[in-house]
Amino acid sequence: MTPKKLTLRSLLLPGLLGLAAIHQAQGQDNVLTITTAVPILTVSPDSRSGALGEAGVAISPDANAGYYNPGKLGFVKYQHSASVSYTPWLAGVANDMGLAYLSGTSKIGERATLSANLMYFDLGEIQYRTLSGAANGTFNPKEYALTIGYGQKLSDKFGVGLNARYVRSNLTGGTITDTRPGNAVAVDLGAYYTTDLTIGPGEYNLAFGAAVSNIGNKISYTDANNPDFLPTNLKLGTAITKELDPYNKLTLAFDVNKLLVPSPYSEPGVPANDPRIQAENERRAGYGIVRGITSSFSDSPDGFSGELKEINLSTGLEYTYNDLLMARVGYFYETPTSGGRQYLSLGAGVRYQVFGVDGAYLVPNSKANPLAQTLRVSLHFNFNELSEAFGGSDNTTN
Repeated sequence: MTPKKLTLRSLLLPGLLGLAAIHQAQGQDNVLTITTAVPILTVSPDSRSGALGEAGVAISPDANAGYYNPGKLGFVKYQHSASVSYTPWLAGVANDMGLAYLSGTSKIGERATLSANLMYFDLGEIQYRTLSGAANGTFNPKEYALTIGYGQKLSDKFGVGLNARYVRSNLTGGTITDTRPGNAVAVDLGAYYTTDLTIGPGEYNLAFGAAVSNIGNKISYTDANNPDFLPTNLKLGTAITKELDPYNKLTLAFDVNKLLVPSPYSEPGVPANDPRIQAENERRAGYGIVRGITSSFSDSPDGFSGELKEINLSTGLEYTYNDLLMARVGYFYETPTSGGRQYLSLGAGVRYQVFGVDGAYLVPNSKANPLAQTLRVSLHFNFNELSEAFGGSDNTTN
């Protein structure tokens, strides 16, 4: 890794995601934290999934469905819907960082839906320094991703979808010599299945979701010979909803996530700056997109157990009263050797006619974790249920 490339990553990764545990773990042997460009693309931007431990690939679709799984878009039950979310990022560390997210959907007939969303991340003002520690100017880095999606119901139970995304990451504004903004285009692929079940005396809705996101070109901040992978990610999940009575229901969601990029190479007792270790990591960094994805299932230095440690787990429980009030709780788990983010999430929501609001709050596993006091707020606007728009019945679960 070149010094210039190291400078960019060391500046951004801890501040982007609040990975305090990465720094705590770097003193341990064989730490295999995967780094990519634009890691903010892996963070849940809205409050509902934020409160469910970031589970979202199989929960019932809303205006934010396209972000988690474009396969859900065909099942959105409103003719038009929109949502806006904001997170004052790392509020316990800085007061000028924020993640904003705007999304919307529009039905095309009863089975197809178009979506669009914009993610905008403001990192606040940063004082840049050279590797020797000398001041090297200030700049306000920003990143954004603009996405257009399409989802289609192939049957009353199964749907597929596609997103196309443009990503721009301007981290230095040229403040650091020979650096430039990074640009990329990417696609997401998604599938969604939902069915109603009768188990004993109870009625349930069972849903499964799968999505691969951010399949796109590598981003270069310096020169074409040193590009970084986008955070290509595989998400698999399920959600089961139980109607307790006509007014009360519970939804349990569970997701697994794995980055589909090469794992960093290391060996116990061998320093990361060992020439052999560096050469192997540079070789992996030079993989193309397809090889990077395929190798990600078998390239961990720890073998199969290492691949399992690269999987993040998200689970959440949502209680809904009369489709009006919601209470949520969730948990997110990442192994200590892969970053160590672990936190409880809490949230609530309300829906009234065309308007809704959600909030989520993170309770990290460590008081020193910068994720403490991370708050998300989302507003929702839903217009014309399908039964109103098309004069028929809508069987989609809320």
